[in-house]
Amino acid sequence: MGEHALYLGRVMHSRLRPFRHRFDYRVYSLLVDLDGLDRLPWPLRHNRFGLLSIDDRDHGRRDGSPLRPWVEEELARHGIRLDGGTVRMLCFPRVLGYAFNPLTIYFCHGADGRLAALLYEVKNTFGDQHVYVCPADGDASGPVTHAQAKEFHVSPFIGMDGEYRFRLRVPDERLSILIRQTDPGGDLLLATYTGQRAPLTRGALLGAFLTHPLLTLKVIGAIHWEALRLWRKGAVFHRRPDPPVRTA
Repeated sequence: MGEHALYLGRVMHSRLRPFRHRFDYRVYSLLVDLDGLDRLPWPLRHNRFGLLSIDDRDHGRRDGSPLRPWVEEELARHGIRLDGGTVRMLCFPRVLGYAFNPLTIYFCHGADGRLAALLYEVKNTFGDQHVYVCPADGDASGPVTHAQAKEFHVSPFIGMDGEYRFRLRVPDERLSILIRQTDPGGDLLLATYTGQRAPLTRGALLGAFLTHPLLTLKVIGAIHWEALRLWRKGAVFHRRPDPPVRTA
């Protein structure tokens, strides 16, 4: 199916308690093979300014160093080796030099092609970043599910005592991601990202750029707009704790 792809779709969040709050936005994402970033079609650039770009400074160590060694180092902390297998990154691009990725997902495959792990790179609007590594059982023919205790502050209107439950598929013709956030009271938030695959071509990229103007500014703007709406509804504010400290 090719090493790179474009997904046009929608992001939906639905808060269930203590009141209902829902939003739904049109977005697009890139799925790129980390070993093929030198083969991106114009107008998508790698580590260079362009209409659209992927910059290593936005991910991983965030110092501009290559992403694949960083992914392998994170996986090694959990005893996972890829032995040269493919790593594909799902992310928003930079648009005219600006990007904000609340969630970047790395689909990590072993040398035999089987899914070995998923790496979730999470950012908040304070500039912090945290990584969750979730091993996979290798059977990527159906939904992949796992749970992860919350370790990182994202929204000021959701506390730290909770868990994420992931259900997703390795992207093919369709993109399907469901994240269910729970707390001691039960389900608190549902988030989905669904999309349709398109080849990563010049025409498709220009079409996405024109039909989703200033995507990444829209993302950061929507985050603050929805936060204002939550505050006006009376959501409880939680102060930002110190980011988790890496111990290994």
